[in-house]
Amino acid sequence: MKVGIIGLGRMGQGIASRVAGAGHDLCVYNRTADKAAALAKAGAKIAKSVAGACEGREVLITMLAHDEALDEVTRGPSGVLASLPKGSIHVAMGTHSILATRAVSQAHADAGQLFVAAPVQGRPEVAAAGQIGIFAAGPADAVTRCRPLFDVIGRKTYEAGTDQTTAAAIKVAHNMVLGCAIEALGEGFVLAEKYGVKRQLFYEVLTDVLFACPAYKGYGKLIADEDYDKIGITARLALKDADLAFAAAEDVTVPLPSANAWRDRLLGAIAHGLAEKDQSVIAHAQAKASGLR
Repeated sequence: MKVGIIGLGRMGQGIASRVAGAGHDLCVYNRTADKAAALAKAGAKIAKSVAGACEGREVLITMLAHDEALDEVTRGPSGVLASLPKGSIHVAMGTHSILATRAVSQAHADAGQLFVAAPVQGRPEVAAAGQIGIFAAGPADAVTRCRPLFDVIGRKTYEAGTDQTTAAAIKVAHNMVLGCAIEALGEGFVLAEKYGVKRQLFYEVLTDVLFACPAYKGYGKLIADEDYDKIGITARLALKDADLAFAAAEDVTVPLPSANAWRDRLLGAIAHGLAEKDQSVIAHAQAKASGLR
């Protein structure tokens, strides 16, 4: 399959390496060109523009950090709308708001183009191993055509229907629950540590007795080891995710009391210069607030 990928950040790199490794005809574009060097060695073509990444592609994947980037890449001059061949599919795999997803979906529909929202779940190392979860929504035939790629990129695809905003809603709500879980982990670790409990012991208790699942094991280990430089999503990007959750909740009148604590802790971490650490650094912020650091 002829595939284009725009956006080679931590997650985009892993996704692109999976596509290249499966033997697909891959063309990539990133504003910072040196991020494409390893993929070039793996046989990928390197485009010099968004339009170049779209040229002759059957599927164009965007993995972008925020709504503004998605809008610029999609609707900007020589963007995806203007450059993607007729009948090809734009697959947005980044985390985007309900509003932005709806706007891009409508723009593609107005242009007679196909659009699939397919945000993903997992850290960069999980993406590189092809084990991420994919939440896909869009025209049924377009999702079906993307299936071979999804099977290479991820562990499981959760089909969310034909309305692209449902996939965005799943991802926004998913990130909110994960953020609240990390906040609770930080509080638990600090409470136990104040009584002299070793972090590794508490981690073992949590992941063996209570929560034997990847999220608690993965983020619990980062907190136990205080390894906040092992970045999946930065605190700054997690704050964006929190804001997406509150925007979605306000739109349908849903209170999110737990998410307030998560967002406040992220703001505190960022205020203390920790914006580019992994989002689990909110546990460090909790420790400081409790007089431990």
